[in-house]
Amino acid sequence: MITPEQIPTVLDHPVYDAEGGKIGEAKHVFFDDATGEPEWVSVKTGMFGSHESFVPIHDAFVIEDHIEVPYRKDTVKEAPHVDVDSGGHLSEEEEHRLYEYYGISWGTVWPEAGEPGAGGRADAAGTAPAASPGTRGDDGAMTRSEERMRVGTERHETGRARLRKYVVTEEQQQTVPVRHEEVRVEREPITDANRDEALGGAEIAESEHEVVLHEERPVVETRTEPVERVRLTTDEVTAQETVTGRVRKERIEADAEEEDDDPGRRRR
Repeated sequence: MITPEQIPTVLDHPVYDAEGGKIGEAKHVFFDDATGEPEWVSVKTGMFGSHESFVPIHDAFVIEDHIEVPYRKDTVKEAPHVDVDSGGHLSEEEEHRLYEYYGISWGTVWPEAGEPGAGGRADAAGTAPAASPGTRGDDGAMTRSEERMRVGTERHETGRARLRKYVVTEEQQQTVPVRHEEVRVEREPITDANRDEALGGAEIAESEHEVVLHEERPVVETRTEPVERVRLTTDEVTAQETVTGRVRKERIEADAEEEDDDPGRRRR
């Protein structure tokens, strides 16, 4: 919930929905007459801020430089129209209509104002209503107020994680079979089968015969192949933290004067 001390940081600042989408700019804050607490914020939406909608700030929070409310942008834009400049107040009928639109029960917003009509009007932004909740009213009753501690959360950046790709070179070994040719001299005797070929040349002469030798040599070739996809994701982990705060409460005691037997003395 937004406190009166946070009002200066609220006005003319962005208003976001729970999903992080910007709704518009906060222009006015309205206070409850009975409790003196901020109750509504008017948000300028639409093209060039031409439309102004009312949003309950009972469950709103100031997060860094903006306000966050638990309603979607289209929900806020379609809220019942209320004339912001109509005397700086919301009528009881307008408040009930707005609460009904946002699905909020009157009694759950301000338990102290559970009866219909209690705190049914709100003052315009800037300062809280001048009337003190602890003063005595015309009906002879005194209102007792107390502070309620409501704990919210703020989102802060705690660090960054990044993916970085770099190239390394490593040595690899592979055994591959390689072949080569070697010369081997074969001799065969003259037989009836090869006699004709053997006698086909000159009887006595010099000659040469050449054979080409071959061998295999290893060749290294590289090619790039994709092997995996890597990405960064975040997991939200919820932990329990105990928050300690101080709240003030008003106490009301009755003092009655009783007459003594002695007319000249009074005792309390």
